[in-house]
Amino acid sequence: MALFWIMFLLSAMAAIDHNRFVMAKTPLEIGVCYGLLGNDLPPSTEVVELFKKYGITRTRLYDPNLPALEALRGRHILVTLGIRNEDLQGLAASPAVVDLWFAAHVQPHLNDVEFDYIAVGNEVVPGDLGIYVLPVMKSLQNMLVAKNLTGIRVTTVVPANALRVSYPPSAGAFSVDASRDIAGILQFLSAHQSPLMINVYPYFAHVSDPVNVRLDYAQFAATEVVVRDGKWGYSNLFDAMVDAFYSAMERVGVTNVSVVVSESGWPSAGNGNFTTPALAATYNRNFVKHIAQKQGTPKRPNITIEGYIFAMFNENQKPEGVEQNFGLFYPRKEPVYPVFTPAG
Repeated sequence: MALFWIMFLLSAMAAIDHNRFVMAKTPLEIGVCYGLLGNDLPPSTEVVELFKKYGITRTRLYDPNLPALEALRGRHILVTLGIRNEDLQGLAASPAVVDLWFAAHVQPHLNDVEFDYIAVGNEVVPGDLGIYVLPVMKSLQNMLVAKNLTGIRVTTVVPANALRVSYPPSAGAFSVDASRDIAGILQFLSAHQSPLMINVYPYFAHVSDPVNVRLDYAQFAATEVVVRDGKWGYSNLFDAMVDAFYSAMERVGVTNVSVVVSESGWPSAGNGNFTTPALAATYNRNFVKHIAQKQGTPKRPNITIEGYIFAMFNENQKPEGVEQNFGLFYPRKEPVYPVFTPAG
């Protein structure tokens, strides 16, 4: 996940009443990222039962983990499946290698796992691996067309630092390094009506400058416009970040690609008073509500956004600190804080 955003200059931080937020049912557009970097996580069969218990209808897997895919069989949960970054160079060598990857990791599950997206790499643009993304996307798309599997959409995931400019949102622009690869990727997504996946974390902007990046603005809790950008007014940082991506795409000549927020969340521990269960609960509840409203952003108000909360569990094999504390649940399957009510 990206660890910085160009700061938005705002006014002083406002207080938030954490008690006025309520738990929400999971709407179709909300998913949860299922990371597996922990040595104490429950078996995948129990994790999928947890999805069903709490009405979670979408999940993102970072790689084709076999136990997870087996557990998802017949459970009617939409799956975003990631291709590992370390596999990209080999897969870009030829379409035949992509065919072999698909035959090994996706084909055996096609009848009873509901694949929604295949994400070609995670946050490799900008970076040295970015050059391999588009060739793999093209090979994968051609193979899906040949197999009449065009309901599975091909995309990739980019971080916040793919942008050189993010403030004001209308000035959004990709970095020089990202521009090397992103233009071709966006043209591909446009041609095939697939979205770009972006990781959006207001948390990091707030902790980097808590005076100027107000807490209520970062947590969807401001009751007034905080940032004015021409005809658009922003009462939350999330929308401003998404619109900065839309503006950046327009600057490279692509106007018809939507976004999926493939990660967003707030850690519940690891950084003092910035990371409490109450703050994490407030952000994630409000994120769910915001996505559920289907109102888009000020720049594109009629475009519904899908979103994924990061993450399902606290993962103890991630770097110490906040990285281990983004989970909605402890590995023992108890909520860290309440966000979703049990289904039914």
